[in-house]
Amino acid sequence: MPLRLFRTPTLLALALAAGACLAQAPQGVPTLSPPLGGNSPAPRPATAPAATPAPSSGFREIKWDELVPPNWDPMKELKGLDFAQLSDADPRAIQMMKKLREVWDNAPANPKMDGQAVRIPGFVVPLEEGKDGLKEFLLVPYFGACVHSPPPPANQIIHVQSAAPVKGVRSMDAVWINGTISREKTDSYMGVSSYRLQARAVEPYVEKPR
Repeated sequence: MPLRLFRTPTLLALALAAGACLAQAPQGVPTLSPPLGGNSPAPRPATAPAATPAPSSGFREIKWDELVPPNWDPMKELKGLDFAQLSDADPRAIQMMKKLREVWDNAPANPKMDGQAVRIPGFVVPLEEGKDGLKEFLLVPYFGACVHSPPPPANQIIHVQSAAPVKGVRSMDAVWINGTISREKTDSYMGVSSYRLQARAVEPYVEKPR
């Protein structure tokens, strides 16, 4: 994805996004924009499963913060920055945005996740779609990421590939995905991802009873 320079208010949005990436709801989805199972209006559910749902047994349910290596801090580049003192045209804000975007697009993956069979919830950002459905898409941890707001760090974006087209799933639908995850960087027009997941099943999101 070509580097884009966003205006200062978006820098603040990125800071909030970084915090959301590490503030997990019980189901493993961050508490921003809105969360799955939160008090905000529920996200639009997927209209149909992508394929025959596979049993969840054999797939370990993970949270998004497990994708972040220990001690990696997405907020590091923002520490000491006073947003109130920066105007839209301030060169310092533009430079900070550029530096932050570069750091986030190169966010490291957690080596412990490599090759694991996992189950994870998230929101769909379509990449390649044909008449039979989606073949490739990004999975993101909060509503609006990569579509209505700048992409989160690359280690909070999963590039999903499915052998069978995913039918009945639209942009920002909430889904569960079962599959094998690997550390593999992908640079797409919607965002940079640190992970790739070969999907075995894609199902509409249904929150577990608490």
